Amino acid sequence: MLRIIAFILVSAGSLLATDRPNVLFILCDDLRPDALGCYGSKHVKTPNIDRLANEGVRFANSFCTTSLCSPSRASILSGLYAHTHGVTNNFTEYPVSMPSFPGILHGNGYTTAYFGKYHMGEDNDEPRPGFDTFVTHKGQGKYFDTEWNLGGKRQVVPGYYTTVVTDLAMDWLSKQDSGKPWCAFIGHKAPHSFYTPEPRYEHVFDDVRVPYPATAFQLDDKPAWIQQRLRTWHGIYGPLFEWRKKFPDDRPEAVKDFENMVHGYWGTVLSVDDSVARLRAWLEETKQLDNTIIVFMGDNGLLEGEHGMVDKRTAHDPSLRIPLIVRSPLLTKQSKTIEKQVLTVDVASSMLELCGAPPPPKTHGKSWVNLVRNGDAAWRTGWFYHYNHEKQFPYTPNVRAVRTDGWKYIHYPHGDGTPDRHQAELYDLNNDPGETKNLINEPKLAPKITELKAELTRLMLAAGLDGQTDKMPLDEGVKSELPDAKIR
Repeated sequence: MLRIIAFILVSAGSLLATDRPNVLFILCDDLRPDALGCYGSKHVKTPNIDRLANEGVRFANSFCTTSLCSPSRASILSGLYAHTHGVTNNFTEYPVSMPSFPGILHGNGYTTAYFGKYHMGEDNDEPRPGFDTFVTHKGQGKYFDTEWNLGGKRQVVPGYYTTVVTDLAMDWLSKQDSGKPWCAFIGHKAPHSFYTPEPRYEHVFDDVRVPYPATAFQLDDKPAWIQQRLRTWHGIYGPLFEWRKKFPDDRPEAVKDFENMVHGYWGTVLSVDDSVARLRAWLEETKQLDNTIIVFMGDNGLLEGEHGMVDKRTAHDPSLRIPLIVRSPLLTKQSKTIEKQVLTVDVASSMLELCGAPPPPKTHGKSWVNLVRNGDAAWRTGWFYHYNHEKQFPYTPNVRAVRTDGWKYIHYPHGDGTPDRHQAELYDLNNDPGETKNLINEPKLAPKITELKAELTRLMLAAGLDGQTDKMPLDEGVKSELPDAKIR
């Protein structure tokens, strides 16, 4: 009798495993939403990514809580802000003891795998906890002929990164037993610098003129450090990730270097769209499409000339905004666009709920499953952003900011407890979404500033940050030297 009961329980468990959805999680690096057709790009055609949005959910206001690769990726995995998961820069490993949503899925019967750029631990290409299969490389990887760690053997795999990582993932997928749910994570290098399209996309945008954004020249009311950044590694007159060979160069004709950089960036995105097409076709052929949650997102935003800056790290919207698209009939059977603000720290809880797995033991985020299905009148109306000054990239101060549905307040702590030495910023996002006019010195807005400062304090306290726990380095000011070539 006991054996019969045990058999029934095992059979029921297997049935539940079969019914649970698979997860295909596609993560891009430094992807701006407006580099995708479904987010309004006039020039970059991404029909396969757009199709996911047209059949699922497109989050119109999705943001990272720290605009830097490693901290943001750790927040996606854990559901926590950087000060809690501990990955506050690009050189720190994801803690072995820190739960992650793929790890929780693994503990609940999922087969899990990671392929591609992991970017937590620059010099480590070894397997990480929570994954049955883990295939990555050291550092940033290269667009062509990256050296991978394949089962403990390091070898250069010839070819274009986006194609190779898709091949690796699809080879693994083809070997999965359909009786057990799987979670496959694909970490693209694209479109991270140095932007190198594959040959067929090298010249697609040659005829598209790309001027510096208007805000690059609207700096009179901005903090002085933004103007100081113009001629550095992270400014529009600097080397532009080596697209400009002689720098600084503020001549009008030097905008051509900027244009070439943007063309290269766009070109890498086209290959990602091709990858999505291949993955989708396989899901359709194997009849797993509608039982697979497909997530397509970026880890952080990217400044492309706005306010005279390139790269990320700041609290300005181009640095914060990320694309987030989810296709799954479990979530919605009709196309939806969600306008509410969602964050990287929401992903872990959301994925686990969709998969019927336990929630993270601790989270700073909130599952958006009910928001998508039914709407949520209690959804957040504001959140806080933080970034810590890096000595390896001394072009951005410490940043603490609050973004509500209509306003943004940014300030720059020095790191030693003394009053801020940089001017703060205040933006009316409803009337000035491009953040062109800094209102911080408007006397009539003093009550609004007081309100936003209080909200920033409240939100940070709720996440465990106060004057004692909010540790940050000393702001050493904007410097002109280039970063070490090994970490670019």
